[in-house]
Amino acid sequence: MNEIMLSEESFTPEQAFYQDVVEGLSDSPKRLPSKYFYDHRGSELFEQICELEEYYLTRAELSMLDRVARDIAGSLPQISRIVEFGSGNCEKVQYLLDRHRGVRRYLPIDVSESFLLYHADRLMQRYQGLEVEPVVGDFNFPIRLEDTEGGSLGFFPGSTIGNLDRWEAIRFLRNAAESLGPKSYFLVGVDTLKDQDILLAAYDDGQGVTRDFNLNLLRRLEQELGAKIDIDQFEHEARFNEEHSRIEMHLRSRCNQNIRINGDTFSLAKGETIHTENSHKYTVENFQMLACLGGWEPRQVWLADRGMFSIHLLKRMD
Repeated sequence: MNEIMLSEESFTPEQAFYQDVVEGLSDSPKRLPSKYFYDHRGSELFEQICELEEYYLTRAELSMLDRVARDIAGSLPQISRIVEFGSGNCEKVQYLLDRHRGVRRYLPIDVSESFLLYHADRLMQRYQGLEVEPVVGDFNFPIRLEDTEGGSLGFFPGSTIGNLDRWEAIRFLRNAAESLGPKSYFLVGVDTLKDQDILLAAYDDGQGVTRDFNLNLLRRLEQELGAKIDIDQFEHEARFNEEHSRIEMHLRSRCNQNIRINGDTFSLAKGETIHTENSHKYTVENFQMLACLGGWEPRQVWLADRGMFSIHLLKRMD
């Protein structure tokens, strides 16, 4: 059986959400984990973000994927299983499935159950004979996978790895190496370091979709945890942290106010922010060093036009 391996102290998803929110709002500076963006509404908003003119990441990655899939189809050993971490709408994996006809099993992993099952069902209708085994859960935890004949290819597109801090990324890569098993490969999308104006526009679009995506996190607190919160008194903010080579998303309080959840009160001063997401940007060399620390050997890298995005093929260090 394929399953997310949680510790004995693990909470239910609802309890974990509450615990993470209380812990994050009690911290200084305040923070909320970005994984909670992705309820059904958040996943839909992120799909809209991916279509925005300012959000170059999706276009750059999609422009490369057919070429990448063609290249690795001819160079990799027979791949029988693809495991996608944070699968979303399962769109990008179709480039790989179209080129790797020998793939018999596909395991999409995502935290939004309704969104995951809907798109997994659509994928099964398109690829007759493909075994699609959705795994609902947080890919930051280790994943126990059944043994498989043939090789495994991990797939982590969209520069989602950039949402993880350095040591979180190393831990994730090590967990993935253990889950995928010996002689496995990993295909990872990584955003590159570039002009700050381009980066900031991608995370603060003119239509306000990214703003709604960020504020949706507060709506989840309101709807799922019963939080008493004046969402209109928060505004979206994107900033570039040069020291850490990352975009940060924040929710800035417009006034002195309180958030109340189940008897707990969290006070915010006017101008204080809640840190909701990081998106780290890497040079090719910096990401390859990170991959090595995570137990993976860099094998090949593809760059989009003008170096706007990179896709890395890694091989597990056995």
